[in-house]
Amino acid sequence: MIKKQIRVLGAFFVCLLVMVVFVATSGSYPLPQAYYYTPTPQADGRIIYTVKANDTCISIALLNGITEDELRNLNNLQGDDCLYLQEGQQLLIGVLEEPTATAEALQTTLQPTPTPIKGNGTICIYLFNDENGNAMAEDTELPLAGGAVSVRDRLSIVNLTGTTDDSGEPICFEDIPEGDYDLSVAIPEGYNPTTVLNYTLTLLPGDVSIVDFGAQPSSGAVHIFGDEKPSILMGLLGILFIGAGVGLWFYIRKLPK
Repeated sequence: MIKKQIRVLGAFFVCLLVMVVFVATSGSYPLPQAYYYTPTPQADGRIIYTVKANDTCISIALLNGITEDELRNLNNLQGDDCLYLQEGQQLLIGVLEEPTATAEALQTTLQPTPTPIKGNGTICIYLFNDENGNAMAEDTELPLAGGAVSVRDRLSIVNLTGTTDDSGEPICFEDIPEGDYDLSVAIPEGYNPTTVLNYTLTLLPGDVSIVDFGAQPSSGAVHIFGDEKPSILMGLLGILFIGAGVGLWFYIRKLPK
């Protein structure tokens, strides 16, 4: 009797152990997850759903947020057609409409950046006789002729030269492209500069830029204006003084000691 009870209890525990193992094993493997792929619009805007196994018209409509009647109308499904759906069959579930631009969207539309237009300008150079040496062109100071001026851009594409005159007007280079330019002046011989002789200028479209350069006579320099007759006269006077000096020397030697 006791042995029989032991067998029954043993069988019970074996069954219980089998059930525990089954439950534990089945709980460690989750059921496969069902994936739903959201249909995307095609190039023509149509949204197509591909029928899966066990799909029905109602399940397809619920998955895609439309009614069964809409699904039937879009695909011309009549009567019992929903009972004969085939796996892989393609059904139309909607058509993507082009969005209409609103007034606000039109206002915020970015405008294309305009292409900058290159322009031209004018550079003028004025060389003056800076008598008082204050590096400022004054009304009483005359223009200085014979100065060699140069205007050159950084790429040496524009390279202009000229010579100043005594007309009272600056020498100008018109209609030259905008950009950075190096200006330089070579003053006439016998003069010292009272301003810098090299200057960097940025020319903008439509600009008329006038740059003054000054110079004054060198100390000790003799400036003779007119023709060469005064120079000849000075030479004759020099010869006369030399002759007088030589004659005076001979006269002193002949004096009695």
